[in-house]
Amino acid sequence: MIDFPYDLLLLIGAGLVAGFINTMAGGGSLLTLPLLIFLGLPAATANGTNRVAILVATSSATLGFRSKKVNAFPLSLYLGAAALLGALIGAKIAIDIDGFLFNKILAIIMLAVVVLMVFKPNYKSELLQPKTTGKTLIWSMGAFFFIGIYGGFINAGIGFIMMLFLNYVNQMDLIKVNATKVAVACIYTTGALATFALSGHINWKYGIALATGNAAGAFFASRYSVNKGEGVIKTVMIVMVVAMAIKLWFF
Repeated sequence: MIDFPYDLLLLIGAGLVAGFINTMAGGGSLLTLPLLIFLGLPAATANGTNRVAILVATSSATLGFRSKKVNAFPLSLYLGAAALLGALIGAKIAIDIDGFLFNKILAIIMLAVVVLMVFKPNYKSELLQPKTTGKTLIWSMGAFFFIGIYGGFINAGIGFIMMLFLNYVNQMDLIKVNATKVAVACIYTTGALATFALSGHINWKYGIALATGNAAGAFFASRYSVNKGEGVIKTVMIVMVVAMAIKLWFF
């Protein structure tokens, strides 16, 4: 008798929800990363496996923005290169860190991101004059090097950080912010994924299942605006993230 692949179906479903959430609000990794750990993967392997879905989603989103003639080239390339260097360092730290300690750090980060989701400042929506050259570019590349370290280490909730920085510091409108965010994430995730793969910390079967759902969720969310459902989705997500954080910390 062949065992029914409930774990793969669960990952596809979780990826679907995470892809939808990432497109509408952000923070999908706060659901998928703990789930991979709960399915029995060591912390480093769960972290690496989650990058398969992130790379697929960000690649798809980047192509989608480009097809609509929305991009922030060459800024995204500069920031992506800086973040890539940081991500290589962050991924190496994530691989070497003790699994028990990683779970504790993840629990703290999950709760911190929930606070950011609830109390985040409003993005600037007025007409902005982008600041993408000169000293601002240099400062931004330095900042994205450290953002890349965090992205390589855990990635959860990094979308909020990048959006706030690009909107407030680089004075970019939200459409360009989103296009830049996914392009930068795509670039540094290639480095993080390669680092985890070379260390043997990726479960490809789980990663592909998660990526399949993630891509589908992002596809539907990008084409169907469901503004009325965003509040409900955020509420459910916050409850789930808090519950998972408690489980990571105490069990």
